[in-house]
This record gives sequence, structure tokens and C-alpha cells, in this order.
Amino acid sequence: MPTPYGSHGGMAFGAEELRVLRRALALALHPSPVSAEDVQDCLRLAESLDEAAHEGARLRAFLLADLARYRAALPGTLTGYLPRLEEALASGYRPNPDDLAALRALRGNPAAAALLERCRVLAEQDVRTRLSGRALASVPQSRTRLLALPGGRAAEEPDRRSEPEPQPRQPAGAPRPDRPIPTPGEVFPPRRKPGPPPADPPQQLAAG
Repeated sequence: MPTPYGSHGGMAFGAEELRVLRRALALALHPSPVSAEDVQDCLRLAESLDEAAHEGARLRAFLLADLARYRAALPGTLTGYLPRLEEALASGYRPNPDDLAALRALRGNPAAAALLERCRVLAEQDVRTRLSGRALASVPQSRTRLLALPGGRAAEEPDRRSEPEPQPRQPAGAPRPDRPIPTPGEVFPPRRKPGPPPADPPQQLAAG
């Protein structure tokens, strides 16, 4: 069974487990008929890995809980807190604000001061990672798709060949292409002949 924790929180395999692992990798790269023994060995190795992963998670949770207890009892637990913090950092733990505050209060101790500098570097890296993640999330989806596609902006723009071409504007009075050309009679209608002048109104006779 793999050992869940090594010196840096990794798993350690035995000689028999390494043999099975190499065989499984070889079968994955070069598929070939598999014997029943090989299948059983791979299944046992998978079960051992699952158990080791669960055990590793349990030990990590115990380590972090133990670290929090020693941190809460500072400064009297200085000699126990510093080694546990170093062990947690080696397993991938990132210092939180409580750790940084505790180390600042203990920076008169050379070991605590050195650990404080290490934790500051890790905290700054985490801040940069979070800021870069927020910056990526704030980029519009169209721009992220533009950066991801080969061809640059041309890949983002729609195909203009499928769009209808704009028609030129016709000058005023010009015939429209969708209407028949008018005849001269429609453009210049015949003038009407003038009618006879109106008759003069009858004059009233003067009274005798």
C-alpha cells in the first residue's frame, strides 16, 4: 500500500506497486491483451491509492487543526507552532492572515522571522494569482474568444460575403430599378386647352 505522506506530503510506492504501475502505464501506451492477473493487480493498486488518498486527507486535516491549536496558544507554544507551520507549508498549505499576524508578533525570534519572509512571499503569490484570475474574468467573452481563436480578429468577424451589399443612393427624381420606366406622357402630361372666357355679369338697368 502506498505511504500517504512522505517528507513533502507525497506518496511513496513500494517495489511491487511500482511494478504494477509500470505495467499499467505500458498497457495504456501500447494496448495489448491483458491477463487476469494484471487486471487484479491494477485493481488492487487502485484501491490502495484510494485508501492512501483518504488517509492523506485525514492526516492533513489533523495537521491543520493541530496548527490552529498551537497558534491560538502562542507565544507559549512557539517551539511547537513553527515546526508544524513548516510541515503544513511543505504539504501545500498557504498561510492565512492569522499565521502572518502571529509571525509578525514573533519576529524577534530568528526562526519566526525567516518563516515570516517565506509566508509573505507565498501570500503575495496568492494575491497575484487572484488578481490575474479576476482580470481574466472581467474580459468580455467576445475578446477572450478572439484571443483564443487562430487568425485574430478575422476569425471573430462574421463572413461579410453572405451579407447583402448596400445599394447606392439614387438621386432625386431618378427612376427606381424596381419600377418600370415612365413614358413621356406620364412625365409630361398634355396641357389642357383654355376654355372660353366667362360671360360678363348682366348690368342692372338704371331706374327710370
